[in-house]
Amino acid sequence: MSTTMTRPGADLLLSHGYCLAEDEHERAIMMPYPPLGLLYLSSHLKARGFAVAVYDTTFGTIDGFAAELGTLRPRVVGLSCNLMTRGAVLTMVAMAKEAGAWVVVGGPEPAPNAEEYLRRGADVVVVGEGEATLEELLRHLPERGRDGLEEVPGIAFLDGRDALRTTPPQPQLRPLSAQPWPDREAIAMDRYLEAWRTHHGAGSVSLITSRGCPFTCTWCSHGVFGQTHRRRDPSEVADEVEHILARYRPDRLWYADDVFTLNRRWTLDYAAELERRGIRVPFECISRADRINEEVADALAGMGCFRLWIGSESGSQRVLDAMGRLTTVEDVRAKTAMLRSRGIQVGMFMMLGYEGEEESDLEASVEHLKLSSPDIFLTTVAYPIRGTAYYEQVRERIVTDRPWAGRTDRDLRIAGRRSRRYYDWATRWMVNEVGLDRARRQGSRDWLRLGRLYLAARRGRLGMWLSRNERETDGMAPPSGRGWAEEERRAREAAG
Repeated sequence: MSTTMTRPGADLLLSHGYCLAEDEHERAIMMPYPPLGLLYLSSHLKARGFAVAVYDTTFGTIDGFAAELGTLRPRVVGLSCNLMTRGAVLTMVAMAKEAGAWVVVGGPEPAPNAEEYLRRGADVVVVGEGEATLEELLRHLPERGRDGLEEVPGIAFLDGRDALRTTPPQPQLRPLSAQPWPDREAIAMDRYLEAWRTHHGAGSVSLITSRGCPFTCTWCSHGVFGQTHRRRDPSEVADEVEHILARYRPDRLWYADDVFTLNRRWTLDYAAELERRGIRVPFECISRADRINEEVADALAGMGCFRLWIGSESGSQRVLDAMGRLTTVEDVRAKTAMLRSRGIQVGMFMMLGYEGEEESDLEASVEHLKLSSPDIFLTTVAYPIRGTAYYEQVRERIVTDRPWAGRTDRDLRIAGRRSRRYYDWATRWMVNEVGLDRARRQGSRDWLRLGRLYLAARRGRLGMWLSRNERETDGMAPPSGRGWAEEERRAREAAG
């Protein structure tokens, strides 16, 4: 089936730079979800009378996007960009300009890098939430072009003297429940469900119940919604869930909120609304340990939560405090046990290499994982995202040997920090050491597997020792090229 649903001619063509066909690691995992941000833009603008087309590159190609440009000849092209899609989006910017369109870019990546995108062909960068801003731009650009862009809030652009200009913020949308649901009919939803069912035996559909996160983690980007938190009405979310279940018949849901249970009262009200309607569907979500108590845990179990992800990040309280996490290691362990006692799996995100971390902190993280015993955990090495407090903290030591257009923030190195190779070995040690401990606790008699885990953990520890004196910029440790997909594979293997 086509990856785009269009009609001849369009005021706006929306797309993004993520192509599953070009991502070997993500194809190995095969857990794709639709670009909800673009689909919210589409439904908002269609409700205002604009002719909007969406080209979903997830199951498409950049060449397919070029063909869509030629067919539709849109007046404006809107491109969403995240951390990993910069190169593809810049290619699409050039294609759209060649086709004679005005080009607007948005999403979490362009705002803190606005001048770079503008000097590489984009006409406007949206800073913050996109619906109202893009609505104004669709009225402005085709009629006035660059003239008077300073009148449009929430954007960055180059003025007549080629200087960067940023306008005041666009007021955020309120109430969220007045917004139309994501325009899922604009894309081939069956492709997503088919991918999930083929590779995981269950089809999954994503939705969000809120926007934004008010917490202050130093490494986290707030480039789209800021440090705000707005929630939809529980009954209106339940309406969307009923629609999703009737229209797409998924086996499970993914609540893609930054912190699903942030507002405890809302969580309990939403659980009651689902119960009143007789809706209980398996789902997973992300939350924080400090936003969970006995009542919330009971509500999650009653709603059908089968897995909750916690951003644990470290088992060292010293590192957590440095990150501004405003949580404690002990609370993470307690809430993990609370959730698991109700049959809810716990996933954890762990971060290595944060500023000031020592090997003793890594040892504390391994001990923390053993004691809390999450069902799965994923690791990443800390990387500085422009616009965050962490970036500002290390910016004078950031180095890279790649040009801006051809790299992501994950390619940046922090001079003086231990090498990528060291953290690759540390990850191997962590995953296998924790996997070995879990297998032993479960009374495993699979001696071959136990032996493999033991040897892999020892190799990881030896690798750490051998590379302990390697530092970034030593020229000794190129990026490993592995990402979340590889770490997920390792974690699942270690978990059995």
